[in-house]
Formats: sequence, C-alpha cells, structure tokens
Amino acid sequence: MQSLANHFLIAMPNLQDPMFKRSVTYICEHNEEGAMGLIVNHPIDVTVGELLDQIEIDNDKDSSAADQTVFAGGPVHTDRGFVLHTPKIGYASSKELSSDIMITTSKDVLASLTYHDSPDAFIITLGYSGWEKGQLEQEILENSWLIIQADPEIIFSTPPEKRWEKAVSMLGIDISQLSNQAGHA
Repeated sequence: MQSLANHFLIAMPNLQDPMFKRSVTYICEHNEEGAMGLIVNHPIDVTVGELLDQIEIDNDKDSSAADQTVFAGGPVHTDRGFVLHTPKIGYASSKELSSDIMITTSKDVLASLTYHDSPDAFIITLGYSGWEKGQLEQEILENSWLIIQADPEIIFSTPPEKRWEKAVSMLGIDISQLSNQAGHA
C-alpha cells in the first residue's frame, strides 16, 4: 500500500470506539513500520491559553488564539502536545508535512501562538493516534475508514463540529446513504 501521509482517515458510521467515532484523522506519517496521525475534530474542554498556563508558558490572554479549543489527537501519549500549523519561516523545529501543513512539539512555537509572530493558523492536539505495522491496512480492509487527500481548509478553517461532514462531502457521498454495517461486496 502506498503511504497515506497527508491524507485524512474519515471514520465510517459503524466505527463506534468513542475516541474515533465520527473522527477525521490527519495522517502525519505512514510507512512499513506503521502510522501516526492526529484527530482534528474532537475538541476537549481546554483552551490554548489554559494549556499554555498549565505548562507555564507566557501567553496573551486577550488574543483570539488563547481562546481556541485544544483537541484530543488520539489515545497515545495524551500528555504530549502536537501543533499542526500553516507554514511559517523561522520555525526550524517544525517539520513540513505538506506545502500547507507543518507539525511541531517545540516549546518555542507554543510560546509564539498567542502573539503576532504566530503562524496564520494552527491547532493543538493532546495525544496522537498510532498504528503498528499492518494494523491500519487491516482496519481499512475491515471498512473502518474512508480515505481522502488532506485539505488544510478542513483543519484550519472549518468549525470542528462540521469537519467530519465536510470531509465526507469531498468524496461526493451523501452521508445519510452510508450504512452502519461493515461488509464486502
């Protein structure tokens, strides 16, 4: 299977695991060893400003960025934060995932998020989603996921509660026509 990096995994309606139900997961890395991704549409009850306070990083409480919601990125290492952001010159600690999306765990980037030198758009997730060798491929064969090329607009510009529907609509599928049953033709 070719790499699914820079793709979305869209949970099928039959996927009932509370962490992944109606999730959109951005795949950051996928190779023969496994895959790593971040759920981009499951907000938690923590703002960026509150998170930065908890990890003792100064932030501008009056900025709109401080009021943004943090997301549950997945069930693995929920104590680790990940920042997906639009490209920004000078962020040497960020890794380019596509021409429109970068990722970092760096504190210097976190420290800039509520100030004028921040990226144009970003989201923070706590935790990530991980798959061991062959696990994701098996879940795809079991019809747990729909797959599409990632669209930064869904991550950075679409309200979280609309991301799943918007991702599905990119496939040209009427979500009400998807079955809750898994199977093969």
